[in-house]
Amino acid sequence: MKVAFRKIIHVDMDAFYASVEQMDNPELKGKPIAVGGNETRGVVSAASYEARKFGVRSAISGVLAKKYCPELIFVRPRFDRYKEISRKVQAIFYDYTDLVEPLSLDEAYLDVTQNKKGNPSASLIAQEIRQRIFNEVGLTASAGISVNKFVAKIASDINKPNGQKTVNPDEVISFLEALPIRKFYGVGKVTTEKMYQLGIFTGLDLRNKELDFLEKHFGKSGTFYYHVVRGIHNSEVKSERIAKSVAAEHTFDENLTSEIFMEEKLVVIAQQLEKRLQRYKLAGKTLTLKIKYSDFTQQTRSKTLPYFIADKALLVETAKELLYQERLRESVRLLGISVTNLNTEVKKTVVVQLKFDF
Repeated sequence: MKVAFRKIIHVDMDAFYASVEQMDNPELKGKPIAVGGNETRGVVSAASYEARKFGVRSAISGVLAKKYCPELIFVRPRFDRYKEISRKVQAIFYDYTDLVEPLSLDEAYLDVTQNKKGNPSASLIAQEIRQRIFNEVGLTASAGISVNKFVAKIASDINKPNGQKTVNPDEVISFLEALPIRKFYGVGKVTTEKMYQLGIFTGLDLRNKELDFLEKHFGKSGTFYYHVVRGIHNSEVKSERIAKSVAAEHTFDENLTSEIFMEEKLVVIAQQLEKRLQRYKLAGKTLTLKIKYSDFTQQTRSKTLPYFIADKALLVETAKELLYQERLRESVRLLGISVTNLNTEVKKTVVVQLKFDF
């Protein structure tokens, strides 16, 4: 009997933020650029492929990025523009299937097992989608195609940029066995080092470890590793992702030493957060204040309220309370506010607003 496999595509835009900037400003084409940060402070959000050759990548400091690549050009991020482009790309996805699960502005899973074009070939669909993105949007994308989300996600990185990789059902095990463990999706730098210490360097090494061994060293993640290396990953493409948190944060041009100045910044951040909560009709009970110090150490302080909040004034009030909860250790370079414990799990909720007696 023939086994029916799902057909999953993972589409990943190539150096998305940087590519948008190069598309909109032809003078930047072919040059090493970093979106976000600058040569004295801040963090890189994205880097062009020309910059990546020098070791510039997202999440490193602007200072380090400039050291790696003295010719690096810093560009301020324009998230409204990235969202606009992302919407155009996603509109193309929905021409093929309603089972689209966006992971971020620049990547998404598509389940094309049953698709609107009646095309039985997921590889041809991926090729057509990538060509349409190039023709209609002006950017390149890469894709991974396989029987589950895990393998498709890994495959999309194999032939980047502007390429695709199909891992057929009978190729999944051999593909994963030959893969360096650091290429496994979900295995970060710390876990990679731990696996190296345990003699796990490839997917084959991982496959040769017993379940008890993996659970002993990695807990619940060990169960996940045991199954995925055997091609078992049953997570479905979810067309509507339920938000678990909503956040806003800001990195300052100069480190702040006074709580008075920080209060002013919290008002601005809370205003941004309020807009995001209103946009998605969300509210939450737990507010977390994120503090990143000048030495790059990070601290979080949280408070859970007996009611849902989404109002700027209440967000500010709670954030200020957390700010003064204890003394600051250093000058502060970043503040952020996030709301969790959202109302997505209840059908009805009352968002508490401030009431004034006149």
